[in-house]
Amino acid sequence: MAVPLVDIIGEFDLNNTLAQMQNARYTPESAGRVDSRANTRQGTETLSVLTTLPEVRAAVNEIASSARRLISIYTPDLEPDLYDQTSFLEVIKHFVLTHSFSKVRVLLSEPARVMRDSNRFVSMGRRLSSCIDIRYVAARAPQRASAYLIADDRAIMYRMRADTWDGIADVNNAPVARLYLQEFDSVWNASAADHGLRVARRG
Repeated sequence: MAVPLVDIIGEFDLNNTLAQMQNARYTPESAGRVDSRANTRQGTETLSVLTTLPEVRAAVNEIASSARRLISIYTPDLEPDLYDQTSFLEVIKHFVLTHSFSKVRVLLSEPARVMRDSNRFVSMGRRLSSCIDIRYVAARAPQRASAYLIADDRAIMYRMRADTWDGIADVNNAPVARLYLQEFDSVWNASAADHGLRVARRG
């Protein structure tokens, strides 16, 4: 059985990660005529290398804006520099209010800061609890140093380490997005729905 990318990703540097994502690139199964320039756009230009906070913010907003039914976020503490920003909150608000049956799921690997600090994303989650669900990563679940956001099962923003802004974003890479979505689903199902929103409100 092949070792999943999610199990070996930490062993590679960023360049190797990029190479793996490019090798896993989704190729449209369109019959007949395929425009080579469109292939180039889908095969290359959708992949971005991120190194700064503004780049990661822009990527998070772009990826989240592309979602139609599901946004999945793996983060240590709902990083305020990313997820407590007005532009991102507007994206989330538009997403849950304009798409039927939309869902935002958040997994927190280190929730202590959210419990201490106020966070506008958490406040929105309390108001829109039927659409936004926040869980704490269960102790028995695999612990990751990474952080990522997945839109549906196609677009992804991924940082190998949550304590740096170095990462990648791809708005059209279904194979890689699905690998990380599978990991997310596994941890999500192993993590009981904690009362994180109420705890954060009291904090």
